[in-house]
Amino acid sequence: MISIIIPTYNERENLEELFERVSRALEDRDFEIIIVDDDSPDKTWEKAEILGKIYPVRVIRRTKEKGLSSAVIRGFEEVNGDIIVVMDADLQHPPEVIPKLIEAIEHGADISIASRYVKGGKVENWYWWRKLISKGAIMISRVALPRIINIKDPVSGFFALKREVIEEVELNPIGFKILLEILIKGRYSKIVEIPFTFGLRSSGESKLDNKQILNYLYHLYR
Repeated sequence: MISIIIPTYNERENLEELFERVSRALEDRDFEIIIVDDDSPDKTWEKAEILGKIYPVRVIRRTKEKGLSSAVIRGFEEVNGDIIVVMDADLQHPPEVIPKLIEAIEHGADISIASRYVKGGKVENWYWWRKLISKGAIMISRVALPRIINIKDPVSGFFALKREVIEEVELNPIGFKILLEILIKGRYSKIVEIPFTFGLRSSGESKLDNKQILNYLYHLYR
């Protein structure tokens, strides 16, 4: 089984298209979608529950905890699959890439990363300052953490991994970059990066702000 963890906050308008595209991409697969919602004011969790009558969706509504990384970790505790996919709900992570991530795992990779910065990958319609923040974050992490020096996109939010990579591993990230925590603490030997195009957000607003940038730097330091 493939378990797809999707942390959400105010992503109600994206869910129907997201679930439909995931289902089409994995039509020949046994899969589950786990929505971990931080009690969204737009009631994302409610829409996900309604769509769960059509698609294989389970919804975890958190009312006390907040944060993308902790939401993903909560999803890890709930999965039934041997292969786990983590992605965002905003459709900037195209579901059509999921089969390529899974195929890489089935051909021997422990972790497969949807990468913006390997050959064939790209980012569409970002302002220059957003590109600068992204490239700067990656440069700092690769210098500070030798284990990931050869990984082109260690801060991607779209990736797949074997379940055993994170089993009995204590994950305690700060902010958004759960993959970085897994790359430092996880149990793996082979990583594959799959190129993809990081597109425009379909609806809603970006969660990136100054607080998240500071959280990232503190996460690296720790």
